Amino acid sequence: MGVVEMRSGCPINLTLEVLGDRWSLIILRDMMFGNRRHFRELLNRSEEGIASNILADRLKRLTRDGLLTRADDPSHKQKAIYSLTEKAIQLLPLFVVMGAWGRRHLPVTHELSVRARLLEEGGPDMWNAFMDELRAAHLGLLLEHEGPTVAERLQATYQAALAARG
Repeated sequence: MGVVEMRSGCPINLTLEVLGDRWSLIILRDMMFGNRRHFRELLNRSEEGIASNILADRLKRLTRDGLLTRADDPSHKQKAIYSLTEKAIQLLPLFVVMGAWGRRHLPVTHELSVRARLLEEGGPDMWNAFMDELRAAHLGLLLEHEGPTVAERLQATYQAALAARG
């Protein structure tokens, strides 16, 4: 795991040094909620249209800061697969709170806000279950669960909102 150089100061300021640009947060969001793990997936499926040089820079920075790991993809010699670290997975509650704030104060679409609402209403139990799913997917930990996963519920909620829109 990467090591952030030792700094001292206000926890909020230090957090902003690591996460303070929009692209880093978008990459982490897309990995958490969109299961995008390869450079091309992150580049081509970015709704915000991230440039390849910015994506490459942010992936290096997030890896250096210990939020991502990079490994060779066994399915393709020239591909790398990126994984969230425990440090990044523990950001999930922050994303939930940011999504809740955005739903309340910004002009969001219904389709793109239904997952945020579901997570907000699901509370810490749902967040912990989703973090366990991320640990299984990104850290290789075993996961025991019954019924649909949180990720499946989020996707079904989104698909239902799209279908209702017509």
